[in-house]
Amino acid sequence: MSPWRWPSFEFISLALITMTAFCNVCVFYSFYHYLGSIDIPVAWRGFLVGLEPMAAFLLRPIVLPWLHVRNALRIMTASLFLLVAVSCSYLWASTVPALIAVRILHGAAFVLLTSGAIVLVVNFIPDEKSSQGFAILSVAMMIPYAVTPSLAEALWPSVRNEADIYMGVSIFAVVAILLLSALRRRIHGALQGRDEVLMRRPTLDEIRENLRLKAVAVLLGAGLLIYLAHATLFYFMKDLSLQTGGGDVGIFFTLFMVTMIAVRTFGGALLDRVDRRVVLQAGFLLLIPCFIALPHADVPVIFYLLAGLYGLSMGVSLPLLNALLFSASPPLLRGLNTNLNLFMLDMAYFLMPYFGGVLLAFGAGFEALFYLAALWTAIAMALSVMLHSRGNNPLVAGTDPAAPLKGDRQV
Repeated sequence: MSPWRWPSFEFISLALITMTAFCNVCVFYSFYHYLGSIDIPVAWRGFLVGLEPMAAFLLRPIVLPWLHVRNALRIMTASLFLLVAVSCSYLWASTVPALIAVRILHGAAFVLLTSGAIVLVVNFIPDEKSSQGFAILSVAMMIPYAVTPSLAEALWPSVRNEADIYMGVSIFAVVAILLLSALRRRIHGALQGRDEVLMRRPTLDEIRENLRLKAVAVLLGAGLLIYLAHATLFYFMKDLSLQTGGGDVGIFFTLFMVTMIAVRTFGGALLDRVDRRVVLQAGFLLLIPCFIALPHADVPVIFYLLAGLYGLSMGVSLPLLNALLFSASPPLLRGLNTNLNLFMLDMAYFLMPYFGGVLLAFGAGFEALFYLAALWTAIAMALSVMLHSRGNNPLVAGTDPAAPLKGDRQV
């Protein structure tokens, strides 16, 4: 059992700081429009929109081997100050070279802040509460996407342009700096007495050995496939809905987001009392008909029911994926592996627009992209079957979490 009260003040605070990072990203939903309003050439707009996630995608694997518990607080503090500076820089960055610099720095700040927070927060998730912990953490990451665009639209009549709003969200980073300052002593105190081995930076040999663990490789691979499928829906759902005429894509996203948040908020504790592998496979199984049926959902009832089913499936699957990865990881490498899972998300969101665009350019329809998403989900489900039960398996809730830490590669 964890020596800390659950959920601890440290865990909640780190989750809120993580939320800050996502607030400073999702507010850029209008960035393409803003670039047009300041006369950036059309040829550069898409590149500049994608440059921040591209920087995040390229930087995260470089940063991860150097991050550890001892330096995470310093890196988070520096990244928050950088985030404030970058958010304010949009006020004067009105040329392509200036915006390239700002977008790269923005991606760097985002990666450093989220990666540092993950390295610390996994130390405040008890083994027996891992599903609930990652459910709460994922809700903290999703709330900005549900709230920030509406808040920004409400503020729009009172500001000169989007740059004022981009600067305004820096207030969240300022609050996070104050919270992190208050949290510093508590974190140091909570981590005192931990095994020194768990406080140091993992060696490259340990990282390589970790990636050879069967469960870690399987779960990261399954995660990449699910994120590719989800990125398909994120980027191409609007065009598909216009083609099918099934319903309003805004309502679709709201329904699946609300369902997903509700499942993770109210069902997180339950997920710690079930066979995680079986429920993960059930979640993947429910996603497959969603992707197959969406290109044929030409009536609102079916269209919106699929939104609810999609939210239910993703609401269950992703926290369990993270919880299983947490349980399968050596304690020293839990933060690294959780960040690697975020790297898989970065990769999917970076690759999918280009991959999907190429297929469309060669004459494929939007329905083909969704059928491919169903295929990737089916492969992810097949991979999850490899997480078979054998003896004292940590991938089943309630068993010994130390079992996979002895070099066992058969899960």
